[in-house]
Amino acid sequence: MEKLDLRKQYKDLYQPSAKKVVLVEVPSFPFIMIDGQIEAGCAPENSPSLQQAFELLYGAAYTLKFASKLRAENPIDFKVMPLEALWWTPGSDFDIQHPETWHWTAMIPQPDHINPAMFAEAQAQLKQKKPHLPVEKLRLERFDEGLCVQIMHIGPYADEPPNIARMHTFAAENGYWLRGKHHEIYLGDPRRTAPERLKTVLRQPIAPAE
Repeated sequence: MEKLDLRKQYKDLYQPSAKKVVLVEVPSFPFIMIDGQIEAGCAPENSPSLQQAFELLYGAAYTLKFASKLRAENPIDFKVMPLEALWWTPGSDFDIQHPETWHWTAMIPQPDHINPAMFAEAQAQLKQKKPHLPVEKLRLERFDEGLCVQIMHIGPYADEPPNIARMHTFAAENGYWLRGKHHEIYLGDPRRTAPERLKTVLRQPIAPAE
């Protein structure tokens, strides 16, 4: 049986330096996605809707993993990837200081062989297992991020702003402008990892300035 580990295959995307900002070219991946926003007065890590989204995403990702292993033809075993999220503030630049304004797309990347038919079947199975959850809000969509700057942030999520500022400064000093949404990849579980040891890939799409 073929085995896939996208995190190892794309090590430059998931293990960047924590000391310097780097440029990366991110290829197109299919993602399981779900959208939402932070509830008023709630820290992102305590958001009920975001926690529910993570439960849905993991449920769908593991359902797809097992379905892929059990295919009659070309069975493929793959490691479930880390959770990721796009963050933005509607109508303005991303306001890192005011999470009550944040909207999000939570997502988990999938191997290229995961197709709409497999996803629809996984949704149906997940709905049977978790009828209380809004499984219908999940979608499978390709995301092509292209040229980005990124850095590894080590520590609490609240301490990210200086590293985000470093990415923005690096982009400006090297002739790029910011485009798209702020992107985070969560390599640690805040329920099991001390805040000072959390690892988060911070990523920002960019384009050459005209």
